Amino acid sequence: MKIKHNIIYLILSAFFLISCGENKNAAGDAENTTQQNGDQHEEETPQVTASLTQDQIKAVGITFGTIEMKELVSTIKVNGLLRVPNNNKATVTSLYGGVIKTLNIQVGSLVKKGQIIATIANPEFIQLQEDYLTTNSRILYAEQEYKRQKELFDNDAGAKKNLQNANAELRTLRTKKSSLLKQLQMMGISPSKISDGSMRSGLTITAPISGTISNITAQIGSYVDSSSPMAEIIDNGSIHLDLQVFEKDLPKMRVGQIVHFKLTNNPETEYDAKVYSIGSSFENESKTISVHSDVIGNKTGLIDGMNITGIVSLDKSTTPAIPSEAIVEAEGKFYIFIQSDDESHGQHKDKNDEKNDKIATTINFKKIEVVKGTSDMGYTAITSVNEIPSDAKIAVKGAFFINAKLSNAGEHDH
Repeated sequence: MKIKHNIIYLILSAFFLISCGENKNAAGDAENTTQQNGDQHEEETPQVTASLTQDQIKAVGITFGTIEMKELVSTIKVNGLLRVPNNNKATVTSLYGGVIKTLNIQVGSLVKKGQIIATIANPEFIQLQEDYLTTNSRILYAEQEYKRQKELFDNDAGAKKNLQNANAELRTLRTKKSSLLKQLQMMGISPSKISDGSMRSGLTITAPISGTISNITAQIGSYVDSSSPMAEIIDNGSIHLDLQVFEKDLPKMRVGQIVHFKLTNNPETEYDAKVYSIGSSFENESKTISVHSDVIGNKTGLIDGMNITGIVSLDKSTTPAIPSEAIVEAEGKFYIFIQSDDESHGQHKDKNDEKNDKIATTINFKKIEVVKGTSDMGYTAITSVNEIPSDAKIAVKGAFFINAKLSNAGEHDH
């Protein structure tokens, strides 16, 4: 496209040189006139009208159109971060201290909730199982002793104090068994499978949630306890956007709006999200409000903490609009070109037809300042600084070249 523009610009430059040659004599005569009226106009008014012949218009592909009423979707630009909710993140720890014997995960591994990811060993685990078996045996004896003391007391052959002691011992042992039972269950050991010959010296560490291993801090042979994190798991399937919206744009935000966003470090792929929550307080001193959006559709490559840039689609509105390429920028302002009926540039003699004294018809273009609005589907909403006739013929293609012609004419205007 750039090469095409350069070729057309060269064609246009040739026409400019021809125009300058044709007007050279006229410029000489005009210079004498200007000298006679020198004090009348010390500063010239900037030129706002350009003239092109039909051949020039055809060469650069200028076409005409009118201002149309278009239903455009307005948008606002936003920045933000990808976030995973805290209830979809987990730190893998052990409830009991021990030495890591096996580690079955790597960073990036996918795990499911309950999956064994490591085993640890500690002699104290055996002691806990032994205490459980011992307590079970003592309960059997305590139950028999309580039953014997109760029979004696019922037959007035035993002391009440002995019955009370037997009852207290039985209750104490039952409480201890309940405590040991819960500890074993938390360790992943089934109390019903414990026997003198089948005590376990190791414990399994399982994944608390399903997700991806994002970090590993432990290694085989290292000692871990309840305060030592072994790994981190993130469920990126629930990833969402935290958008930072400025105060002036907040009234435009609505739950349910669609956000099209790209990763700052990978602008080639576009993703979509849907607004589900709008914050009610400013974020620190940034004067922005957090707007939360669920990522929908493709989530490949999205990781917690990534920076994004996005476009929020707002409400549709019907507004005067023209093709976006009909607008040119100059010195920070925006302009369009409309066909003018100004007769000051009525005709132009084509140098190639001088021998035949043919006059080539010219079309005059007037430069009009506008204010740009929403852009959508190749059209841009405009607001005119000065009134534009409703039937004005606008250069919808080739405005760039008309502006170049106007600039060239200004450079050669003496």
